Amino acid sequence: MRLLGRFIIAMVFIAGTYSLPAQETYILCGQLLDCTGETIKGNSTIVVEGNKIKSVEEGWINPPNAAKVIDLKNKTVMPGWTDMHVHIEGESSPTRYIERFTLNKADVALRATQYTTRTLMAGFTGVRDLGGSGVNVSLRNAIRQGYVVGPRIYTAEKGIGTTGGHADPTNGVREDLRGDPGPAEGVINSPEDARKAVRQRYKNGADCIKITATGGVLSVAKDGQGPQFTMEELEAIVQTAKDYGMHTAAHAHGAEGMKRAVMAGITTIEHGTFMTEEIMDLMIEKGTYYVPTISAGNFVVEKAKIEGYFPKIIVPKALTVGAQILDTFEKAQKRGVPIAFGTDTGVSPHGENAQEFELMVKGGMRPIDAILSATITPAKILGMEDQLGTIEAGKLADIIATDGNPLEDISVVRKVSFVMKNGKIYKQ
Repeated sequence: MRLLGRFIIAMVFIAGTYSLPAQETYILCGQLLDCTGETIKGNSTIVVEGNKIKSVEEGWINPPNAAKVIDLKNKTVMPGWTDMHVHIEGESSPTRYIERFTLNKADVALRATQYTTRTLMAGFTGVRDLGGSGVNVSLRNAIRQGYVVGPRIYTAEKGIGTTGGHADPTNGVREDLRGDPGPAEGVINSPEDARKAVRQRYKNGADCIKITATGGVLSVAKDGQGPQFTMEELEAIVQTAKDYGMHTAAHAHGAEGMKRAVMAGITTIEHGTFMTEEIMDLMIEKGTYYVPTISAGNFVVEKAKIEGYFPKIIVPKALTVGAQILDTFEKAQKRGVPIAFGTDTGVSPHGENAQEFELMVKGGMRPIDAILSATITPAKILGMEDQLGTIEAGKLADIIATDGNPLEDISVVRKVSFVMKNGKIYKQ
């Protein structure tokens, strides 16, 4: 009996010290767009071990008996996509503006789990969330810990604006409820405030910083284009973010606020509606990325024509700004501005993110460039280039498949039939 006890203790010790190797999964691909270049490879095999890609082989390899086999011989396989501009907590509706007074944070979080699931099933294994209530941080953590199904979330927590600006959470609120929000709430009015707001976002768990450099469409305020930060404030935000290891994104419609943000060293310009050729050239010079969000522009124009869908103060802004974004995108991509894929989903419905690919191609972009803008480009911006963005040995196994070749027919991006994130299969 004593010997048996010692044997059990020894086996427990061994099991705790040595783990069995992870099961290998062999993915047999009909066509492989690995995003290391611009061409599609023929029959290929991706070997996944644990959460990483072990190897990529030419042809279909006969797997060992212990391996799991995924037959994607009639599919086009590629890295999972990343949408660089979403708002994962909510979705546009005629009741959205009243919901900030009726929903608790728990309500927001639980409802958002359907949005995270839809997004992942659409082929987006990663998203950059550019501002919400702070629930987005908890969603990110829950997904990382496996409690919730969804994409990898890189979040800005709350956006940073100025008093009365696009990110002021009390715009449109009656006087006795407004208060005087400050840096803790993401509202700043000086370089000192700006530094404190960035540090607060870092403290709250943000991965990046989002500012509203100009007025916006969906805020309950008249101005949709004017600049809303001084150069000193912008420089303080960008430098403090760099100090804390975070990149920066600027919501910007009007030219002056956009130019100031680029001059201050912002990483990405969101929307860029009234971007001038001068700003385009400046972005090329500084390596600033443009995230177009054409889908959101189309959506707000469509809904602004429905009586009562948006508050009346928003309608003229939606009709003016939304209609311009595709035209600006056409000019920017033709001029050579660096472009990263982003939709502003949450304005438009979650799970329909892939329509942006079709709109980008409609705007003159080559299909391969549209795909790269959602794979390797986001990986570079997020500092994840060594782990994500391509299908190569050593990278995380974020792998998706479409029913056809998107380089021949871009509409197949809406037909995602296989999703693997971090080595785990979510859709097959």
